[in-house]
Amino acid sequence: MAEKMSEKEKMISGMEYSPLDPRLIFERDKTSRILKRYNQSTFHEMNMRHRLLKKLLHTKGNFWIKPPFYCDYGYNIYLGKEVMLNYGCVLLDVCPISIGDHTLIGPYTQIYTACHSLDPLKRKQSIEYGKPVVIGQNVWIGGGCIILPGVTIGDNSVIGAGSVVTKDIEANVIAVGNPCKVIKKNEDNSIRSYE
Repeated sequence: MAEKMSEKEKMISGMEYSPLDPRLIFERDKTSRILKRYNQSTFHEMNMRHRLLKKLLHTKGNFWIKPPFYCDYGYNIYLGKEVMLNYGCVLLDVCPISIGDHTLIGPYTQIYTACHSLDPLKRKQSIEYGKPVVIGQNVWIGGGCIILPGVTIGDNSVIGAGSVVTKDIEANVIAVGNPCKVIKKNEDNSIRSYE
């Protein structure tokens, strides 16, 4: 079955694929041209910025992404409503990245879905794969965090600045460090929403 799939289909599904596929190269180039225009825009060009990102991302409502912003494709990024990404965020979206409503992401945070093989021969052949990342609703991710492939962060959690998230983080907790670990749980485990 994998033989009949396009490299793009393999990539999005998390299978091994070739990033040297001409269609994928074209799509990355198109995205880089849109982002170049976006990143060179000024504050008063907010409407133009919003239109440019709507060409790339899936959104459910208002969102704010402060330039510079970088991603591979854009079409694998799903934003809930009222999501904010601060300056300098990088989202390597070879697989889906889902970010829930009312989530705040600090400056220079990096979210990776792209993986390289541990096998040096496969790396030499430019074979890659990916794992999706899911970030819940009402999450706050501090500045300079790194979220690794395959991670899920539960609703209402806080990730401290500079953390490297290597494993899933449950809902309703504060987690910090490298590797990121839970340091505090919400006592009553209730969902707090500000809608």
